[in-house]
Amino acid sequence: MKFSSHIKVNYENRDPLAATDALFSRRWSPRALRRAEIPDEILDSLFDAARWAPSCYNEQPWIFLAPGDGEFDLFLSLLNEGNQSWARDAALIGFICARKHFARNGGENRHAVFDCGAAWMSLALQASRHGLYAHGMAGIKRGEVHKKLGVPEDKFAVVCGFAVGALDQPGKLPADLAAREKPSPRKPLSEVRLRGNARAALAK
Repeated sequence: MKFSSHIKVNYENRDPLAATDALFSRRWSPRALRRAEIPDEILDSLFDAARWAPSCYNEQPWIFLAPGDGEFDLFLSLLNEGNQSWARDAALIGFICARKHFARNGGENRHAVFDCGAAWMSLALQASRHGLYAHGMAGIKRGEVHKKLGVPEDKFAVVCGFAVGALDQPGKLPADLAAREKPSPRKPLSEVRLRGNARAALAK
């Protein structure tokens, strides 16, 4: 099943190389989302994609918290007010937590958040495959997530929130957000991959 939308998205700000799969450059994070009914098998596939992400020592330190029946408004309340203004129309709101310590030896896992990022990207790309959109959020009430969702602070770090939904019209958003509702550009490749003499830029 693939969710389709009649809304035209302008990708003129994006300039991928010809050899780069469009899956990466066509992924973006809109705020104008629609609360589409997502079948369980499609929803499960998002988290299954995250399950296959690589991680240090294969620890898989990520935990994805998703609402149970009747908990959508609780999860919404754990976002900051700015994110609540648009995420209220999403099909799903959740949070990603990173296990702080290795299960293998109890040592601090300084790579856990990095690994959670890989799992998040896997989820977002799988959402794109279904014609859905995923938007990660830093603006969340981390202390409240710990408290209200029962996440032990000594064991887990709350990394971010996320919303998933089908694409909707930008005009539904507050004016300031609607003006930003388009795929964002990226730095030139020459600023991302530094080799040879170009590494001198790191000292500037």
